[in-house]
Amino acid sequence: MQKQIALRLLPAQAASSLLIREQIAAEEGIAVSDVSGFHIIRKSVDARGRKIGIILTVLAFIREPFQERAIQEFHFHHVAHAQKKVVVIGAGPAGLFAALKLIENGIQPIVLERGKEVRARRRDLAVLNKEGIINPESNYCFGEGGAGTYSDGKLYTRSNKRGDINRILNLFVHFGAGENILYDAHPHIGTNKLPHIITAMSNTIRDCGGLILFEKKVTDFIIENDALKSVKTADGSVFEADAFILATGHSARDIYRLLDQKNIAIELKPFALGVRIEHPQQLIDQIQYHTFPGVAPAFTRSPDLPPASYSLVTQVSERGVFSFCMCPGGIIAPAATSPGELVVNGWSPSKRNNPFANSGIVVAVNEKDVQSFKKQRALAAMYFQESVERKAYTAGGGQFVAPAQRMTDFVENKSSSTLPRCSYLPGVTAVPLKEVLPAFVYHTLRAGLSDFGRKMKGYYSNEAIIVATESRTSSPVRIPRDKEKLHHPQIKNLYPCAEGAGYAGGIVSAAMDGEKIAAVLSEK
Repeated sequence: MQKQIALRLLPAQAASSLLIREQIAAEEGIAVSDVSGFHIIRKSVDARGRKIGIILTVLAFIREPFQERAIQEFHFHHVAHAQKKVVVIGAGPAGLFAALKLIENGIQPIVLERGKEVRARRRDLAVLNKEGIINPESNYCFGEGGAGTYSDGKLYTRSNKRGDINRILNLFVHFGAGENILYDAHPHIGTNKLPHIITAMSNTIRDCGGLILFEKKVTDFIIENDALKSVKTADGSVFEADAFILATGHSARDIYRLLDQKNIAIELKPFALGVRIEHPQQLIDQIQYHTFPGVAPAFTRSPDLPPASYSLVTQVSERGVFSFCMCPGGIIAPAATSPGELVVNGWSPSKRNNPFANSGIVVAVNEKDVQSFKKQRALAAMYFQESVERKAYTAGGGQFVAPAQRMTDFVENKSSSTLPRCSYLPGVTAVPLKEVLPAFVYHTLRAGLSDFGRKMKGYYSNEAIIVATESRTSSPVRIPRDKEKLHHPQIKNLYPCAEGAGYAGGIVSAAMDGEKIAAVLSEK
C-alpha cells in the first residue's frame, strides 16, 4: 500500500534515505524491509525550541514495489505556420511562460527582448561588476530570462489564486531544475543554475517554431481603431500580430514613458524603497538556530541544515517596514539599468554557500510621499524612485560604488569610520545614509531596525552593513487591464502582464500571470 506519513527528524536523519526508511518503519511498526521506498511530499525546517528538526511529509510504499515520482508531462506543438501570432514584449519569466503556453495551444509567439542572450549578457555583468560600466540594455534586469535569470531563483509565492503553482514548478523541473523544488517549503533554484534552465526554455520555443529575437527594444506602438497594429523596435523593425503581451518587467521606464506619451492609461502604484542589509551568515545561523550570539560559543552550522533565513515586518507610525528577497549565503549585486543610477539587489547560488546573508529592508511609499513629483501624473512614483537612485550614485562617487553604513551607526545617527566586509563587488564607501534616503524612509528604517533587533536577538549588530539603495522592489506604475478579459481598457489587443504592469511580484507569480494571459488569448 501507499501511505502518507508525517515525520519530525533530526537534520542528519533527514539527510539519509536509509534513516528515513527506518523512521517510516518505526512509525508504522513494521520491518524496514517492508518499506520499498518513499517520495518526499513536503519538507521544512522547524527551528522552534532547542532541538532543531526537519519536518517531512512522505508518501511511503509499504509491501509493494516502489514507483518513481510522476513528473507532469507537457506537449508543445509546432507553430511555425500557425494562423495566429502573438508578439510577446519581454523574455523574462512572464514572457517565456506565456510563449510556452501559447505554443501548447497552437499559437506562434514572437518574443522581442531588448537585451542579449544569456552568455553575452554574462559578459556585460562582469564588466559592470569589475569596471563599473553599465550596458542599459544588458544588465541584471534586461536580457534573456529578465531579472529572474540572475536573481536568487526563489520560487516561493502565496499567489495561489493566480494560477497553478505546481504546474509552474513542474515546468521548471521539465527544463532542468531539481525535483526538490516540488516539495521544499521555500523552493529555490540558484543563480548558477537558472541560466541553463532559461536557455532550455528558449530552445524549446525556437524548436517549436516560435521566435525569440534579442536586441529588439520596442520604441513605438502603432495604433489604429483602438487596436495595436504593430510595434517598432530601435533598429527600425516592425512586427505585426493578432495580439501583444506587454511583459517588460518593473524597470522598463521607457515603456511607461511611451504609454504616457501615447495617452494610453497608466496609474501610479505604491511600492517600497529602502536599503539592503548584509550580516555574516554565521550570525544569522546563530540567531535563527537559537545559539544566542554573545552568550553561546561560536556556532558552526551542520551541513545537514540549510543556511538560516529570516522574514521581518513591523509598523512604524502606521507605515510598513519589511524584509524583502532575503538571500542566505548570497551576495549583493548592482541592479541598475542606466548610468548615474544606483540600485542594489541580492541573489544566492544553489548551495547558498557564500559567507554573507543579505536582505532588502524597505519602507512602504504611498502617493502622498511623492507629491513633489505630482506634475508627472501617473509617473510621479517612478520619478521619485529615480531621484533617490541618482542621489545614491552621486553619494557613492561613481562607477556604481555604493554608499554604506554600519547598522549601529545608521540607527544611532553616527558616521561610520570603517565598514565591515561586504559582498558587493563594485565596492562600498562610508556615507551617512541620511544624506541619501528621503527623510521619511530614513527615520522609519531607524525605528524599524531597532524593533527588528528586539525581535531577533543579535540582529542589531555592528557587524551588519547597510547598503543603499534597494528601490526596485516592484513597479511604481500599474497598467490597467480588464479584470476578466485582461486586455488594456483602451487597446483591446494589448495585454499588460506581470511585474511591469503591477500584477505580480516574483518569478512564479510572473510566470502564472503570463500563462493566464496566454490562456485567455487561446480561448479567443
